[in-house]
Amino acid sequence: MNEKKMTPLQLFLVFFKIGIFTFGGGWGIVAQMQNEFAEDRKVLAQEDLLDIVSLGRSLPGTMAGNVAYLFGFRQAGVIGGAAALIGITTPPLLVLAVITVFYSAAKDNVYFAAAMKGVRATVAPIIFSALLKLWKSAFPKPLCYAIFAVAAALSFFFKISAIYLILMGVVIGLLFGGQAEAKPAAAGPASGTAAESAKDGKEASK
Repeated sequence: MNEKKMTPLQLFLVFFKIGIFTFGGGWGIVAQMQNEFAEDRKVLAQEDLLDIVSLGRSLPGTMAGNVAYLFGFRQAGVIGGAAALIGITTPPLLVLAVITVFYSAAKDNVYFAAAMKGVRATVAPIIFSALLKLWKSAFPKPLCYAIFAVAAALSFFFKISAIYLILMGVVIGLLFGGQAEAKPAAAGPASGTAAESAKDGKEASK
């Protein structure tokens, strides 16, 4: 991964470009960030993108704005976060200002409605493509599949809020994932000590 950080100006320009072509709500930004920062510029790992999206989704405010600020802050501090936030929000504000002026004429326009249907039809495969690319990073261990199944069931059938689902994932990850990580760490020194003891025994026998 490229360790070079982006400047606030770069963050503003890139997120301004992303803001122009972000359709379908906050999830539309995920695919563009995955392509722009994880694949092209290589300044963001897939796992880090998932963490930023998860946190941005659970915080108050718009998902796109939260995600942009978190990434900008990661790159260039508060100024970088503000630059990314301004960049991602400026294009929609300009578009809304124009639409507001001509709304009465555009709302009943057949061509405008047809264009919006086409845009909506292209958003789903874009988001799905990003999902496929991030899938491996999201499920590094079998436990993650179990968490996914439980969260999906609670979301689809019981309409549980995303905030509670994320908190549930945090708790399960700390309870079970932390134990799994601790075992190899604990086993490492022990195995090393056993190997040293065997080596000392061989030297003594000589």
